[in-house]
Amino acid sequence: MSGDDNEIKGGRRRFLGALGSGTLGWWWFWRRDAWSEQMLVPVARAQEMPPQIEGMEGKEGLTVMSDRPLAAETPVTLLDDDVTPTSRHFIRNNGLLSERARSRDASDWTLTVDGEVESPLTLSLEELKSRYPHREASLVIECAGNGRAGFNPPTAGNQWTLGAVGCARYTGVRLKDVLEDAGLKSSAVFVAYYSEDLSLTGDPNEVPISRGVALEKALDEHTLLVWEMNGEPLPSQHGFPLRLIAPGTPGSASGKWLRRLWVRDRVHDGPKMTGQSYRLPEPPVAPGTPDADIPESEMRMIEAMPVKSIITSPGTGVEIELGQPLRLRGHAWCGDGPVEAMHVSFDFGVTWRQASLASPANPFAWQRWEAALELPGRGYYEIWARATDHRGRQQPMVIPGWNPRGYLNNAMQRIAVRVI
Repeated sequence: MSGDDNEIKGGRRRFLGALGSGTLGWWWFWRRDAWSEQMLVPVARAQEMPPQIEGMEGKEGLTVMSDRPLAAETPVTLLDDDVTPTSRHFIRNNGLLSERARSRDASDWTLTVDGEVESPLTLSLEELKSRYPHREASLVIECAGNGRAGFNPPTAGNQWTLGAVGCARYTGVRLKDVLEDAGLKSSAVFVAYYSEDLSLTGDPNEVPISRGVALEKALDEHTLLVWEMNGEPLPSQHGFPLRLIAPGTPGSASGKWLRRLWVRDRVHDGPKMTGQSYRLPEPPVAPGTPDADIPESEMRMIEAMPVKSIITSPGTGVEIELGQPLRLRGHAWCGDGPVEAMHVSFDFGVTWRQASLASPANPFAWQRWEAALELPGRGYYEIWARATDHRGRQQPMVIPGWNPRGYLNNAMQRIAVRVI
Protein backbone atom coordinates (compact mmCIF):
# COMPACT_ATOMS: atom_id res chain seq x y z
CA MET A 1 0.00 0.00 0.00
CA SER A 2 1.43 3.40 -0.97
CA GLY A 3 1.87 6.34 1.34
CA ASP A 4 -0.86 8.17 -0.61
CA ASP A 5 -3.26 5.26 -0.09
CA ASN A 6 -2.53 5.26 3.61
CA GLU A 7 -3.18 8.99 3.81
CA ILE A 8 -6.49 8.74 1.94
CA LYS A 9 -7.72 5.87 4.08
CA GLY A 10 -6.51 7.52 7.26
CA GLY A 11 -8.25 10.75 6.25
CA ARG A 12 -11.45 8.87 5.57
CA ARG A 13 -11.31 7.25 9.01
CA ARG A 14 -10.75 10.63 10.64
CA PHE A 15 -13.62 12.17 8.66
CA LEU A 16 -16.10 9.41 9.52
CA GLY A 17 -14.89 9.30 13.10
CA ALA A 18 -15.48 13.02 13.42
CA LEU A 19 -18.97 12.58 12.02
CA GLY A 20 -19.72 9.85 14.52
CA SER A 21 -18.51 11.97 17.45
CA GLY A 22 -20.37 15.09 16.36
CA THR A 23 -17.22 17.13 15.52
CA LEU A 24 -17.92 17.66 11.84
CA GLY A 25 -21.49 16.82 11.08
CA TRP A 26 -24.63 14.79 11.55
CA TRP A 27 -27.49 13.90 9.28
CA TRP A 28 -29.14 17.13 10.27
CA PHE A 29 -26.97 20.09 11.20
CA TRP A 30 -28.83 22.10 13.79
CA ARG A 31 -26.76 24.91 15.20
CA ARG A 32 -27.31 25.51 18.87
CA ASP A 33 -23.87 26.99 19.43
CA ALA A 34 -22.12 26.61 16.09
CA TRP A 35 -21.01 22.92 16.10
CA SER A 36 -22.40 21.94 19.48
CA GLU A 37 -22.50 18.40 20.77
CA GLN A 38 -26.29 18.52 21.19
CA MET A 39 -27.12 17.79 17.59
CA LEU A 40 -28.69 14.55 16.41
CA VAL A 41 -28.03 10.84 16.64
CA PRO A 42 -25.71 10.01 13.71
CA VAL A 43 -26.37 7.16 11.36
CA ALA A 44 -23.31 5.40 12.77
CA ARG A 45 -25.09 5.04 16.10
CA ALA A 46 -28.26 3.44 14.74
CA GLN A 47 -28.53 -0.08 16.04
CA GLU A 48 -31.06 -2.86 16.33
CA MET A 49 -33.11 -2.69 19.49
CA PRO A 50 -33.10 -5.53 22.00
CA PRO A 51 -36.14 -7.75 21.45
CA GLN A 52 -37.04 -7.79 25.15
CA ILE A 53 -38.61 -4.32 24.86
CA GLU A 54 -42.33 -4.96 24.45
CA GLY A 55 -43.62 -3.65 21.15
CA MET A 56 -40.24 -3.74 19.37
CA GLU A 57 -40.76 -7.22 17.98
CA GLY A 58 -40.23 -7.22 14.22
CA LYS A 59 -38.61 -3.79 14.15
CA GLU A 60 -35.31 -3.25 12.32
CA GLY A 61 -32.74 -0.62 13.17
CA LEU A 62 -34.99 1.73 15.12
CA THR A 63 -33.69 3.82 18.01
CA VAL A 64 -35.75 3.62 21.19
CA MET A 65 -36.41 7.04 22.72
CA SER A 66 -38.55 5.73 25.57
CA ASP A 67 -39.72 2.27 26.61
CA ARG A 68 -42.55 3.37 28.92
CA PRO A 69 -44.48 4.48 26.99
CA LEU A 70 -42.79 3.10 23.91
CA ALA A 71 -41.37 5.60 21.44
CA ALA A 72 -38.87 4.66 18.73
CA GLU A 73 -37.66 6.46 15.61
CA THR A 74 -36.10 5.39 12.34
CA PRO A 75 -32.76 6.64 10.94
CA VAL A 76 -33.52 8.50 7.71
CA THR A 77 -31.33 6.20 5.62
CA LEU A 78 -33.76 3.40 6.51
CA LEU A 79 -36.71 5.42 5.21
CA ASP A 80 -35.77 5.22 1.55
CA ASP A 81 -38.70 3.01 0.49
CA ASP A 82 -41.63 4.68 -1.24
CA VAL A 83 -43.86 2.69 1.11
CA THR A 84 -42.36 2.41 4.58
CA PRO A 85 -42.09 -1.23 5.66
CA THR A 86 -43.85 -1.95 8.93
CA SER A 87 -40.51 -3.09 10.35
CA ARG A 88 -39.13 0.43 9.85
CA HIS A 89 -42.11 2.56 10.79
CA PHE A 90 -41.66 4.68 13.90
CA ILE A 91 -43.67 4.10 17.08
CA ARG A 92 -45.19 6.69 19.41
CA ASN A 93 -47.39 5.45 22.23
CA ASN A 94 -48.86 7.40 25.13
CA GLY A 95 -49.94 4.44 27.25
CA LEU A 96 -49.36 0.71 27.53
CA LEU A 97 -50.73 -2.05 25.31
CA SER A 98 -54.06 -3.49 26.35
CA GLU A 99 -54.63 -7.20 26.80
CA ARG A 100 -56.53 -7.22 23.49
CA ALA A 101 -53.57 -5.70 21.65
CA ARG A 102 -51.26 -8.27 23.22
CA SER A 103 -53.50 -11.26 22.51
CA ARG A 104 -54.61 -9.92 19.11
CA ASP A 105 -58.11 -11.24 19.72
CA ALA A 106 -60.82 -8.97 18.28
CA SER A 107 -63.65 -11.47 18.55
CA ASP A 108 -65.55 -9.43 21.12
CA TRP A 109 -64.30 -5.99 20.06
CA THR A 110 -66.72 -3.28 18.94
CA LEU A 111 -66.49 0.36 17.97
CA THR A 112 -69.06 2.77 19.39
CA VAL A 113 -70.01 5.91 17.46
CA ASP A 114 -72.16 8.26 19.54
CA GLY A 115 -72.65 11.83 20.66
CA GLU A 116 -74.05 14.35 18.20
CA VAL A 117 -75.52 11.71 15.87
CA GLU A 118 -79.06 10.66 15.08
CA SER A 119 -78.45 6.91 15.27
CA PRO A 120 -75.55 5.76 17.49
CA LEU A 121 -73.67 2.76 16.11
CA THR A 122 -71.99 -0.27 17.64
CA LEU A 123 -69.92 -2.04 15.01
CA SER A 124 -67.80 -5.18 15.07
CA LEU A 125 -64.71 -5.40 12.89
CA GLU A 126 -66.53 -7.69 10.47
CA GLU A 127 -69.46 -5.25 10.26
CA LEU A 128 -67.06 -2.41 9.45
CA LYS A 129 -65.52 -4.49 6.70
CA SER A 130 -68.82 -5.60 5.18
CA ARG A 131 -70.92 -2.47 5.63
CA TYR A 132 -68.78 0.21 3.96
CA PRO A 133 -66.66 0.48 0.79
CA HIS A 134 -62.98 -0.28 1.33
CA ARG A 135 -60.25 2.29 0.68
CA GLU A 136 -56.51 1.78 0.33
CA ALA A 137 -53.91 4.56 0.40
CA SER A 138 -50.29 5.40 1.22
CA LEU A 139 -50.42 7.97 4.01
CA VAL A 140 -47.77 9.92 5.89
CA ILE A 141 -47.99 9.87 9.67
CA GLU A 142 -45.60 12.23 11.46
CA CYS A 143 -45.27 13.08 15.12
CA ALA A 144 -45.73 16.81 15.75
CA GLY A 145 -42.53 16.68 17.81
CA ASN A 146 -40.41 15.23 14.99
CA GLY A 147 -37.28 17.38 15.11
CA ARG A 148 -37.69 18.37 18.76
CA ALA A 149 -34.01 17.65 19.47
CA GLY A 150 -33.08 20.78 17.55
CA PHE A 151 -34.77 23.39 19.73
CA ASN A 152 -32.68 25.69 21.89
CA PRO A 153 -33.30 25.96 24.73
CA PRO A 154 -34.40 22.33 24.84
CA THR A 155 -38.04 21.47 25.40
CA ALA A 156 -39.61 18.57 27.25
CA GLY A 157 -40.61 15.38 25.46
CA ASN A 158 -39.01 12.70 23.33
CA GLN A 159 -35.96 14.19 21.64
CA TRP A 160 -36.90 13.10 18.15
CA THR A 161 -34.40 13.81 15.40
CA LEU A 162 -35.81 13.17 11.90
CA GLY A 163 -37.23 9.68 12.12
CA ALA A 164 -40.67 10.08 13.72
CA VAL A 165 -42.32 9.80 10.31
CA GLY A 166 -43.39 7.07 7.94
CA CYS A 167 -45.54 6.47 4.87
CA ALA A 168 -47.14 3.03 5.01
CA ARG A 169 -50.06 1.72 2.96
CA TYR A 170 -53.33 1.28 4.82
CA THR A 171 -56.64 -0.46 4.15
CA GLY A 172 -59.91 0.49 5.77
CA VAL A 173 -63.03 2.59 5.30
CA ARG A 174 -63.68 6.30 5.16
CA LEU A 175 -64.60 7.83 8.50
CA LYS A 176 -67.01 9.95 6.50
CA ASP A 177 -69.07 6.90 5.51
CA VAL A 178 -69.40 5.76 9.11
CA LEU A 179 -70.36 9.22 10.39
CA GLU A 180 -72.93 9.71 7.66
CA ASP A 181 -74.38 6.29 8.46
CA ALA A 182 -74.80 7.44 12.07
CA GLY A 183 -76.47 10.66 10.89
CA LEU A 184 -74.63 13.78 11.97
CA LYS A 185 -76.61 16.41 13.80
CA SER A 186 -76.22 20.06 12.85
CA SER A 187 -74.55 20.61 16.23
CA ALA A 188 -71.58 18.35 15.39
CA VAL A 189 -68.22 20.15 15.24
CA PHE A 190 -65.53 17.68 16.40
CA VAL A 191 -64.89 13.92 16.42
CA ALA A 192 -62.96 12.66 19.44
CA TYR A 193 -61.49 9.20 19.93
CA TYR A 194 -61.14 6.96 22.96
CA SER A 195 -58.79 4.01 22.89
CA GLU A 196 -57.97 0.82 24.77
CA ASP A 197 -54.39 1.65 25.73
CA LEU A 198 -53.69 1.63 29.47
CA SER A 199 -52.44 4.43 31.68
CA LEU A 200 -48.84 4.25 32.91
CA THR A 201 -50.21 4.59 36.44
CA GLY A 202 -52.21 1.39 36.18
CA ASP A 203 -55.47 3.20 36.95
CA PRO A 204 -58.09 1.65 34.61
CA ASN A 205 -60.13 4.86 34.73
CA GLU A 206 -57.28 7.09 33.61
CA VAL A 207 -57.09 7.90 29.89
CA PRO A 208 -53.54 8.37 28.51
CA ILE A 209 -54.64 10.45 25.53
CA SER A 210 -57.93 11.38 23.84
CA ARG A 211 -57.71 13.68 20.86
CA GLY A 212 -59.36 13.74 17.45
CA VAL A 213 -60.13 16.05 14.54
CA ALA A 214 -62.46 18.84 13.56
CA LEU A 215 -65.55 17.73 11.66
CA GLU A 216 -64.26 19.10 8.35
CA LYS A 217 -61.17 16.89 8.58
CA ALA A 218 -63.24 13.93 9.78
CA LEU A 219 -65.36 14.21 6.62
CA ASP A 220 -62.33 14.43 4.32
CA GLU A 221 -62.38 11.41 2.00
CA HIS A 222 -58.77 10.58 2.93
CA THR A 223 -59.45 10.28 6.68
CA LEU A 224 -59.77 6.56 7.32
CA LEU A 225 -60.55 3.92 9.89
CA VAL A 226 -58.02 1.20 9.07
CA TRP A 227 -57.41 -2.42 10.05
CA GLU A 228 -54.51 -3.24 7.72
CA MET A 229 -51.00 -1.83 7.40
CA ASN A 230 -48.98 -2.86 4.34
CA GLY A 231 -51.39 -5.68 3.55
CA GLU A 232 -51.36 -7.25 7.02
CA PRO A 233 -53.60 -6.80 10.08
CA LEU A 234 -52.43 -3.85 12.16
CA PRO A 235 -49.51 -4.83 14.43
CA SER A 236 -50.18 -4.55 18.14
CA GLN A 237 -47.96 -1.46 18.51
CA HIS A 238 -49.66 0.25 15.56
CA GLY A 239 -53.23 0.03 16.80
CA PHE A 240 -54.72 -3.45 16.51
CA PRO A 241 -57.54 -4.01 15.76
CA LEU A 242 -58.53 -0.56 14.41
CA ARG A 243 -57.04 2.89 14.24
CA LEU A 244 -57.93 6.30 12.90
CA ILE A 245 -55.69 7.99 10.35
CA ALA A 246 -56.23 11.69 9.76
CA PRO A 247 -53.36 12.35 7.34
CA GLY A 248 -51.68 15.72 7.32
CA THR A 249 -52.45 16.37 10.99
CA PRO A 250 -50.14 15.61 13.95
CA GLY A 251 -49.78 11.88 14.47
CA SER A 252 -51.48 12.19 17.86
CA ALA A 253 -54.77 12.93 16.07
CA SER A 254 -54.67 9.46 14.50
CA GLY A 255 -55.75 7.43 17.49
CA LYS A 256 -54.83 3.75 17.82
CA TRP A 257 -56.67 0.82 19.48
CA LEU A 258 -60.02 2.54 18.94
CA ARG A 259 -63.07 1.69 21.01
CA ARG A 260 -65.19 4.84 20.74
CA LEU A 261 -65.71 7.85 18.46
CA TRP A 262 -67.53 10.63 20.30
CA VAL A 263 -69.03 13.28 18.03
CA ARG A 264 -69.03 16.49 19.98
CA ASP A 265 -70.72 19.91 19.78
CA ARG A 266 -67.48 21.65 20.74
CA VAL A 267 -63.73 21.22 20.39
CA HIS A 268 -62.78 18.15 22.40
CA ASP A 269 -61.25 18.70 25.84
CA GLY A 270 -59.81 15.24 26.51
CA PRO A 271 -56.30 14.48 27.81
CA LYS A 272 -53.61 16.18 25.67
CA MET A 273 -56.15 18.44 23.98
CA THR A 274 -55.84 21.46 26.25
CA GLY A 275 -53.11 23.69 27.70
CA GLN A 276 -49.95 23.55 25.59
CA SER A 277 -50.44 20.03 24.22
CA TYR A 278 -50.17 20.06 20.42
CA ARG A 279 -50.56 23.82 20.39
CA LEU A 280 -48.40 26.78 19.37
CA PRO A 281 -48.23 30.19 21.02
CA GLU A 282 -49.92 32.98 19.10
CA PRO A 283 -48.45 35.57 19.08
CA PRO A 284 -44.95 34.00 18.96
CA VAL A 285 -42.87 33.94 22.13
CA ALA A 286 -39.16 34.31 22.82
CA PRO A 287 -37.11 31.12 23.22
CA GLY A 288 -37.31 29.80 26.75
CA THR A 289 -40.49 31.65 27.73
CA PRO A 290 -41.85 29.92 30.87
CA ASP A 291 -45.06 27.97 30.44
CA ALA A 292 -46.75 30.11 33.09
CA ASP A 293 -46.17 33.24 31.01
CA ILE A 294 -48.20 31.95 28.05
CA PRO A 295 -51.98 32.18 28.62
CA GLU A 296 -53.95 29.18 27.39
CA SER A 297 -56.08 31.61 25.37
CA GLU A 298 -52.97 32.38 23.28
CA MET A 299 -52.28 28.76 22.35
CA ARG A 300 -53.47 27.70 18.88
CA MET A 301 -54.19 24.07 18.04
CA ILE A 302 -51.94 22.51 15.40
CA GLU A 303 -54.04 21.44 12.44
CA ALA A 304 -51.79 20.80 9.41
CA MET A 305 -48.17 19.70 9.47
CA PRO A 306 -45.68 21.94 7.61
CA VAL A 307 -43.79 21.27 4.39
CA LYS A 308 -40.80 19.01 4.98
CA SER A 309 -38.25 16.74 3.31
CA ILE A 310 -35.55 14.22 4.14
CA ILE A 311 -32.42 12.98 2.41
CA THR A 312 -32.56 9.19 2.47
CA SER A 313 -29.47 8.56 0.35
CA PRO A 314 -26.60 8.95 0.79
CA GLY A 315 -26.07 9.10 4.52
CA THR A 316 -23.88 11.80 5.96
CA GLY A 317 -20.15 11.16 5.74
CA VAL A 318 -20.12 9.78 2.21
CA GLU A 319 -16.91 10.18 0.20
CA ILE A 320 -16.85 10.41 -3.58
CA GLU A 321 -14.04 10.73 -6.08
CA LEU A 322 -13.46 13.98 -7.92
CA GLY A 323 -15.53 14.01 -11.12
CA GLN A 324 -18.02 11.47 -9.77
CA PRO A 325 -21.60 12.80 -9.55
CA LEU A 326 -23.21 12.89 -6.14
CA ARG A 327 -26.56 11.17 -6.49
CA LEU A 328 -29.17 12.23 -3.95
CA ARG A 329 -32.67 11.06 -3.21
CA GLY A 330 -35.30 11.39 -0.54
CA HIS A 331 -38.93 12.22 0.17
CA ALA A 332 -40.94 15.42 0.60
CA TRP A 333 -44.43 15.98 2.01
CA CYS A 334 -46.83 18.60 3.34
CA GLY A 335 -49.84 18.41 5.63
CA ASP A 336 -52.36 20.35 3.55
CA GLY A 337 -51.43 19.73 -0.07
CA PRO A 338 -48.71 18.58 -2.45
CA VAL A 339 -45.08 19.63 -2.60
CA GLU A 340 -44.47 21.60 -5.80
CA ALA A 341 -40.67 21.88 -5.96
CA MET A 342 -37.49 20.49 -4.45
CA HIS A 343 -34.06 22.15 -4.52
CA VAL A 344 -30.60 21.24 -3.27
CA SER A 345 -27.49 23.34 -2.61
CA PHE A 346 -23.82 22.46 -2.07
CA ASP A 347 -22.52 26.00 -1.46
CA PHE A 348 -24.37 27.01 1.70
CA GLY A 349 -27.40 28.31 -0.16
CA VAL A 350 -25.57 30.64 -2.55
CA THR A 351 -27.00 28.68 -5.48
CA TRP A 352 -29.77 26.10 -5.74
CA ARG A 353 -30.29 23.25 -8.19
CA GLN A 354 -33.77 21.92 -8.91
CA ALA A 355 -34.33 18.26 -8.16
CA SER A 356 -36.77 15.99 -9.95
CA LEU A 357 -39.95 15.51 -7.94
CA ALA A 358 -42.50 12.75 -8.47
CA SER A 359 -46.21 13.14 -7.91
CA PRO A 360 -47.61 11.49 -4.78
CA ALA A 361 -49.11 8.01 -5.11
CA ASN A 362 -52.28 9.59 -3.70
CA PRO A 363 -53.04 12.69 -1.66
CA PHE A 364 -51.13 12.71 1.66
CA ALA A 365 -48.45 10.28 0.45
CA TRP A 366 -44.90 11.55 0.40
CA GLN A 367 -43.15 12.32 -2.88
CA ARG A 368 -39.88 10.92 -4.16
CA TRP A 369 -37.21 13.45 -5.17
CA GLU A 370 -33.84 12.85 -6.84
CA ALA A 371 -30.87 14.97 -7.90
CA ALA A 372 -27.33 14.56 -9.24
CA LEU A 373 -24.70 17.16 -8.34
CA GLU A 374 -21.28 17.76 -9.85
CA LEU A 375 -19.21 19.11 -6.98
CA PRO A 376 -16.55 21.60 -8.17
CA GLY A 377 -13.43 20.28 -6.44
CA ARG A 378 -11.89 18.33 -3.61
CA GLY A 379 -12.83 19.07 -0.05
CA TYR A 380 -15.70 19.18 2.40
CA TYR A 381 -19.26 20.10 1.37
CA GLU A 382 -22.63 20.36 3.02
CA ILE A 383 -25.67 19.37 0.99
CA TRP A 384 -28.85 21.21 1.87
CA ALA A 385 -32.32 20.05 0.79
CA ARG A 386 -35.33 22.37 0.60
CA ALA A 387 -38.96 21.61 -0.27
CA THR A 388 -41.52 24.16 -1.47
CA ASP A 389 -45.23 23.43 -1.10
CA HIS A 390 -48.28 24.24 -3.22
CA ARG A 391 -48.65 27.63 -1.54
CA GLY A 392 -45.05 28.66 -2.09
CA ARG A 393 -44.02 28.00 1.52
CA GLN A 394 -40.45 26.75 1.87
CA GLN A 395 -38.54 24.89 4.52
CA PRO A 396 -36.52 27.36 6.60
CA MET A 397 -32.75 27.23 6.88
CA VAL A 398 -32.91 27.60 10.65
CA ILE A 399 -35.23 26.06 13.21
CA PRO A 400 -38.60 27.84 13.07
CA GLY A 401 -40.24 29.64 15.96
CA TRP A 402 -39.48 28.23 19.40
CA ASN A 403 -42.46 26.82 21.25
CA PRO A 404 -42.68 25.26 24.71
CA ARG A 405 -43.32 21.70 23.49
CA GLY A 406 -40.89 21.64 20.57
CA TYR A 407 -43.38 21.12 17.75
CA LEU A 408 -43.15 21.54 13.97
CA ASN A 409 -39.42 21.77 13.37
CA ASN A 410 -39.22 21.60 9.58
CA ALA A 411 -35.76 23.11 9.10
CA MET A 412 -33.84 21.86 6.06
CA GLN A 413 -31.86 18.67 6.46
CA ARG A 414 -28.14 18.89 5.74
CA ILE A 415 -25.58 16.16 5.20
CA ALA A 416 -21.76 16.19 5.04
CA VAL A 417 -19.89 15.04 1.92
CA ARG A 418 -16.18 14.90 1.11
CA VAL A 419 -14.72 14.85 -2.40
CA ILE A 420 -11.36 13.06 -2.57
